[in-house]
Amino acid sequence: MSYDAYFIVTGGAGLIGSNLIEELNQRGHYKILIVDHLGSSEKWKNLTRLRFLDYIEKDTFIKSILKGRTLIGSPDFKYANFIHLGACSSTTETNASYLIENNFHYTKILCEYAIQQGMRFLYASSAATYGLGEFGYSEDNLESLKPLNMYGYSKHLFDLYAHRRGLFDKIIGVKYFNVFGYGEAHKGDMRSVVLKGYEQIKNTGKLSLFKSYHPNYKDGEQKRDFLYVKDAVKMTLHLLNLETIYEEGGLYNIGRGIAETWLDLAHALFKAMGKEPNIEFIDMPDYLKPKYQYYTCADMSRFLSTGYSRPFTSLEEAIQDYVNLLEKEV
Repeated sequence: MSYDAYFIVTGGAGLIGSNLIEELNQRGHYKILIVDHLGSSEKWKNLTRLRFLDYIEKDTFIKSILKGRTLIGSPDFKYANFIHLGACSSTTETNASYLIENNFHYTKILCEYAIQQGMRFLYASSAATYGLGEFGYSEDNLESLKPLNMYGYSKHLFDLYAHRRGLFDKIIGVKYFNVFGYGEAHKGDMRSVVLKGYEQIKNTGKLSLFKSYHPNYKDGEQKRDFLYVKDAVKMTLHLLNLETIYEEGGLYNIGRGIAETWLDLAHALFKAMGKEPNIEFIDMPDYLKPKYQYYTCADMSRFLSTGYSRPFTSLEEAIQDYVNLLEKEV
């Protein structure tokens, strides 16, 4: 990417979006249009550390596109890199109509617009599309997947849409696995266990984890592919940087390919905070039991075949870095 490149980043005030823009700033990119919905949350605070050209609320943005208006007064802007990270990411959201409109139809409109304007288009899918993982965690199993919640299904719908219409010849999709890091405080109940646990340990001296209701997993030994947000954004920009990958497009897992337990995370968190582990196991809410993923682990072979060579941040190193950033806020 040249240093006069333009970027549109939807969800730019969110966890991944704000960290991605911060990384772009560090690489010398400032011609950035941020699109988001700030509402009454504290998400706006993520914008204060960023440099960008303009900010537009998502409703204004989509209306401008549908009316064919110019987004920024530059003839070069139509050649922007379009990074679509904006979505309702609540795995407990029950308003299916809202999720379809916000996560599926909105993405279709933006994708069509980007293609028409000659932009590179990269969008965020999710590991939630894999459901229980009974069909594995390879990007090739799209038609077989059965997401466990409506959020995952809304993401899966666009993956299927792009696949069935041959759009992956032109666009890039990324399936993020359990991303955590600085900039997620606004997410409420959707904050990572790292941040929830940090606050809980600060306030009570202990950490609560859900009991296991699966015979193959003991309490705390449910596994996730945890990914530090700093790695997630570098991996995302790696795909956007590769002209050959853009020309071919494709759907890529964004994880580490390593499954670690909640106990691994908990012990790393206590260590980072300089405290002895004090863990209790609590009942899982009934509504969550049938939708709970006991294991996730990205198949990283497709992504690694693109030549990505940066080392991944270990879970322990990532949590220590995250805690250091949180402590600076105090």
